[in-house]
Amino acid sequence: RQGVVNFKYRRKVNLNLDTRLFGLYKSSSQKIRVISESWVKEQIYCPGCGDWQLQQYLNNRPVADFFCENCKEDFELKSKKDVIGSKVVDGAYQTMIERLKSVNNPNLFLLNYDLRTYRVLNFLIVPKHFFVPSVIERRNALAVSARRAGWVGCNILLQRIPEAGKIYLVRNASIESKEKVLANWRKTLFLREEKKIESKGWLLDVMRCIEQIHKKEFSLTDVYMFEGFLGKQHPNNRHIKDKIRQQLQILRDRGYIQFVGRGEYRFDTVPDEPLGIKEKGPGHFQGK
Repeated sequence: RQGVVNFKYRRKVNLNLDTRLFGLYKSSSQKIRVISESWVKEQIYCPGCGDWQLQQYLNNRPVADFFCENCKEDFELKSKKDVIGSKVVDGAYQTMIERLKSVNNPNLFLLNYDLRTYRVLNFLIVPKHFFVPSVIERRNALAVSARRAGWVGCNILLQRIPEAGKIYLVRNASIESKEKVLANWRKTLFLREEKKIESKGWLLDVMRCIEQIHKKEFSLTDVYMFEGFLGKQHPNNRHIKDKIRQQLQILRDRGYIQFVGRGEYRFDTVPDEPLGIKEKGPGHFQGK
């Protein structure tokens, strides 16, 4: 599924959204949808293989907005003004939970723009293998007086996704190198081989804990400090430390971390500070 990688840029990326398209629509949501979709189609390459020819699905497709003919990846686009925030509003809760079990669940494109200038500030992708039930928040059902009374939507909780799962193509209005984007994409593809949602959830939680240590070299003892947090995330597991060691071994075998010796590990990618995503400090994760 991973087609031939194309490192060549076709054009210089223009961060300005084309507001000339506004004249065709009345509602604000329609206007933003059209100019953001147009920008992605014209300016963004596939982060999976580097191909510049992203194709757009016909309107009203229930799941994805774009696809890559080269590597067959699907992408859903969400746009937010001013700041990224800690969560993204999505569709029906039950539909989203069912999608997590499907191989056709799309990757998420997240576009953040300046409302005053209509200039792209940040553009990132959350690969589909980072989506597990714990990052999906169930919203309250709509009131009986609502047009869709009883409908239950959901939010995507960005703060529960490891920073490795937020791959920036544009960060603070600065364009990331294509080589870096493609390398970051490839680094976590091993997660797609884990078919069990619960097992993948363990890996993602331990990845978050490693990131919270904020050191390139860390120890098993450092990760044990998150025993309380992991116990709350996985209340049915009575052997948290054993599970931590197991996850570290998997991450080592997959090349995500390196084993140095005597309970010491190396993590080469210390994450940057998240943009507009409110994170709590290590104490929150430790759960003590």
